[in-house]
Amino acid sequence: MSSDPWGRVDETGTVYVRTADGEKVVGSWQAGSPEEALAYFERKYEGLVVEIGLLEKRVQTTDLSAKDAQAAVDHLREQIDAHHAVGDLDALRARLDKLVGLVEARREERRAQRARQTDEARQAKESLVTEAEELARSDQWRVAGERLRALVDTWKGLPRLDRKSDDELWHRFSHARSAFSKRRKAHFAQLDAQREEARKIKEQLVAEAEALSGSTDWGPTAARYRELMADWKAAGRAQREHEDDLWNRFRGAQDVFFAARGSVFAERDAEQAENLKLKEELAEEAEKLLPITDLKAARAAFRSINERWEAIGHVPRDARGRVEGRMHIVDRAIQEAEEAEWRRTNPEARARAEGLTGQLQAAVDKLRGQIEQARAQGNTAKADKLEKELEGRQALLDQALKGLQEFGG
Repeated sequence: MSSDPWGRVDETGTVYVRTADGEKVVGSWQAGSPEEALAYFERKYEGLVVEIGLLEKRVQTTDLSAKDAQAAVDHLREQIDAHHAVGDLDALRARLDKLVGLVEARREERRAQRARQTDEARQAKESLVTEAEELARSDQWRVAGERLRALVDTWKGLPRLDRKSDDELWHRFSHARSAFSKRRKAHFAQLDAQREEARKIKEQLVAEAEALSGSTDWGPTAARYRELMADWKAAGRAQREHEDDLWNRFRGAQDVFFAARGSVFAERDAEQAENLKLKEELAEEAEKLLPITDLKAARAAFRSINERWEAIGHVPRDARGRVEGRMHIVDRAIQEAEEAEWRRTNPEARARAEGLTGQLQAAVDKLRGQIEQARAQGNTAKADKLEKELEGRQALLDQALKGLQEFGG
């Protein structure tokens, strides 16, 4: 018979280990000497020591999950409880007990961390919702629209909350965006209606201007043309496809009348020559507005120049086209800038793009929720399948968002 402080081998070859609860049978050894039997089972004990040491290091220095750590502890505890090793098994159990406490502490720490992150995400989303609801009341269509799109990007970067809270906040956020889009659409629909009304008024003005173009009642007719011009300006702009044609007819009718009057009042040529000089100065002032960098400022400046232009009076007929052409170039540049702004904020196209984006975003959010649920239930196969579907939907969403950004200008 052979023995050491932690085990012994009896005369039948049975190996025992000493524990606090008494001796436990380790196994039977018939292949060699008792010393070899003890050495074999002591090596098994050393193997357990090494495994426990490695697990302790992983728990202390890596991001090993509490679930995986506990599974490893249970596996080692089963090996120790099987008593297939010779050594201080009670000490190993004590180390495992201590390790369990450390794992539980780590679990609580991570639970608290997740709670903090969730609270931070909740506060961030509530802040986004509050700002979106404020922007929903704004009349700064472009600036507010761009800011709302930025808020969507920020929202997507935040962690999800519990489904109920997340859905409630998203509903408010989405409702604010929809309310803004609805108000913006109504605003531009009103602009369209105003432009249609302007077209009707200007068509009436053109008809009267053309009817007066053959008049020789110089004073009253010229006065009436000035009134018609004032009415023209007060009417506002018609749609782009009508404005130029109406203006050309209106201006053409005036040209016919004033050309006839000019031939009668040739003595006013000197005055018209001075008018030409003044208008050339105004044309030069207007040309300095190009290129258009600040539409609002350029529009106001050109309006001031145009008012002074109209106050000056007529210029020699042979110079009128040239000097007015210079002003028209500036006017067209401003009109094109206005049309560009209109295209960037086209409510119907944006509404369709935002509708598609909203549907895709909802589908992506739903899939993410299903994936989280499948993972939580341990259904890895279903989760992996949903992940592939999510990749496709996310690609469509990214493409839709990219298209939507084109309306921002």
